[in-house]
Amino acid sequence: MADNRGHLLPVYVLADESWSMKPNAGELNSGLISLHEALRSEPMVAAKVRLSVLGFSDNVAVRMSMADLRSEQQLPQLQVRDGGTSYRAAFEDLLHRIPKDIGTLKVNGYQVHRPAVFFLSDGQPTDGRWSGPHGRLTNRSVTPAAPNIIAFGIGTGVKRETIVQVATQNDFAFVSVPGTDVGAAIANFFVALTMSVVQSGRSLASASPQLVVERPEGFTMAIDVV
Repeated sequence: MADNRGHLLPVYVLADESWSMKPNAGELNSGLISLHEALRSEPMVAAKVRLSVLGFSDNVAVRMSMADLRSEQQLPQLQVRDGGTSYRAAFEDLLHRIPKDIGTLKVNGYQVHRPAVFFLSDGQPTDGRWSGPHGRLTNRSVTPAAPNIIAFGIGTGVKRETIVQVATQNDFAFVSVPGTDVGAAIANFFVALTMSVVQSGRSLASASPQLVVERPEGFTMAIDVV
């Protein structure tokens, strides 16, 4: 068995690339650039994170897989596609991807903390059969490396109830405040994502590691929306 090489937090950015996101593609990619710059400025934190960027529409496109950001010169771009919003495809992909990723990290000698998935969508699922793979993904007796899913809904096309169902805890479910500009909401999502990843990465060096989740400006907890 390999010696322990340290602790890692796998982070997955799972972003909606369906056609409705086209007006805000620029904000999506600007957010990724900001995330990359922030983590590169904190190499001790970046060393403890492995980042995957996945875009979903009718299927999942892998934009980056388990990257050590200290060695990445730039992040790939998310690419809006002419397709639907398949939550099923997103969760089926993670159901196979996460156990494989965790296994690889462990074989390489790392102690791995429970993955964090940051899910962003502006619409309702265009398939009605996503609860099955989502349930298997988040059931720790089925998937021992089941992730924490922090879900963010933006705009008027996604329902509060759906975001609550996607998130693994009620306090991991957020929706943008009605009337908030979608582009601004995406920018605020990435600010909060960056803060969450940095603070969570820092905590891995403490006696009590924890996942830190920041609420973005202009968002409210989905459970509180009436």
